[in-house]
Amino acid sequence: MTTGYFIDLVGTSVFAISGALSALSKKMYHDLFGIFFIGFLTATGGGTLRDVVMGAYPIAWIRDPNYLIVIMGSVGVAVLGRRWWLGKLRNALLFFDTLGIGIYTIFGMQKALSLDVNHWAAILLGMISALFGGVLRDTLVNDLPLIFDRQIYATACLAGAIIYLIGHTLELDPTLNFLLSAGSITLIRLLAIRKGWSLPRIDNQ
Repeated sequence: MTTGYFIDLVGTSVFAISGALSALSKKMYHDLFGIFFIGFLTATGGGTLRDVVMGAYPIAWIRDPNYLIVIMGSVGVAVLGRRWWLGKLRNALLFFDTLGIGIYTIFGMQKALSLDVNHWAAILLGMISALFGGVLRDTLVNDLPLIFDRQIYATACLAGAIIYLIGHTLELDPTLNFLLSAGSITLIRLLAIRKGWSLPRIDNQ
């Protein structure tokens, strides 16, 4: 198992858990397929859109059954542990979502750069990888997508992507660069949640 493949499975898992927790927060306890479907779309939505845009076929979860196995297992963990999550669903959802966007922003950039995509497009594709699944998740459970919240969210992904691009340009060790960049996204997002950081509001004049 290569490092990139392992990272992709980990990102798939944490996003699947965030999707299942989001469904559980809406008390979808008796709709196991609905919980799985939301977890599945959260885990695969961004990566699928990224690969379709780049023409990177076949899509990973279609080619490799391990992705669906990981998603089912992760959703199962969320459902079976629902009593433990009770009262902590919002914080748990934000935590797993934060891990997911950190991992997938940088993983998406790595994949884009490996296909000789220009640097600015790679940043956008990395952000699509990280954010689109969450948009699908929040829309399906009738929540305002986090990307449209005033709290720092997409901006954290952008900051981490720029850090990764600088490291890539300086030929920093890829594993170290990944950890620094994904860690920066996670740290910025967690601090934004804890401190209530938000972007300035643009009012209509």
